[in-house]
Amino acid sequence: MLRSALLAAARSRAVRAAVEAGPFDPLVNRFVAGTTVDDAVEAARRITADRLVTVDHLGEDTTDRAQAEATVVAYRTLLGRLRDEGLADRVEVSVKLSALGQSLAVDADKIALDSARQICEAAAVAGTTVTVDMEDHTTTDSTLGIVRDLRVDHPWVGAVLQAQLRRTEGDCHDLAGPGSRVRLCKGAYDEPGSVAFLRRSEVDRSYVRCLKILMAGQGLPMVATHDPRLVEIARFLAGRGSRTATDYELQMLYGVRPRAQSELAAEGLRVRVYLPYGTEWFGYFMRRLGERPANLAFFARSLLTRG
Repeated sequence: MLRSALLAAARSRAVRAAVEAGPFDPLVNRFVAGTTVDDAVEAARRITADRLVTVDHLGEDTTDRAQAEATVVAYRTLLGRLRDEGLADRVEVSVKLSALGQSLAVDADKIALDSARQICEAAAVAGTTVTVDMEDHTTTDSTLGIVRDLRVDHPWVGAVLQAQLRRTEGDCHDLAGPGSRVRLCKGAYDEPGSVAFLRRSEVDRSYVRCLKILMAGQGLPMVATHDPRLVEIARFLAGRGSRTATDYELQMLYGVRPRAQSELAAEGLRVRVYLPYGTEWFGYFMRRLGERPANLAFFARSLLTRG
């Protein structure tokens, strides 16, 4: 119930205005690297001392064509900086299609595909890759269709699947082929029971079923979870499938279990950190609160102790 309220608040303009007006820097900075490309590059440089990074220029649900075009420019600038700073071999980017035009009223999929292609071309020049994030279930078919189109010229484009959706086992079978990069996460959107598992135990079981498919496949599974139990299951399945430490990735969010991230990396595992930056942080931030009660407690403490 609380999670649903927080996720609903993530789409409220009034709540967004109130939160963005408050001095919540200690909390926001826990999950967001900063607002500028300089902030993102500096954070990526620190993290890549022992881990890998995927950078997300924050923004979503764009209904303005000019804003979608500005997002493309921001990614091209970011990728140029990663190349110039010598970070492209350890840092890739993640993109949300709704920030690239997928939510526009006219020609949405065409504009999102063209925008994503420009970013992929810039990534190829920089010497890195792109992963296309997944959003709520209403965009799943469109997103996977755009991923397929992008892979014609850029086969390294990564896809994201959400274990909470009932369809995801089938999608895992479809995307487990040679060279396919697939990030498996639980899902951070408030979905109806007709399309999604609602109980945590059901989502966890779905996650393991999907992970078995990806680990048995020929692609690169990217295991996005902070759950120690699921991390251990991933390691077991990788070993059972004769995968080496470089044949799959563990992925975690910036600011969540950073010590565990470094410890796993020190064991020789391939760990990638999802690093968001930018001024459009509100929706991302609210979903982080909705995912874990501990995040909400951190939020409350920041309010009580501010100023």
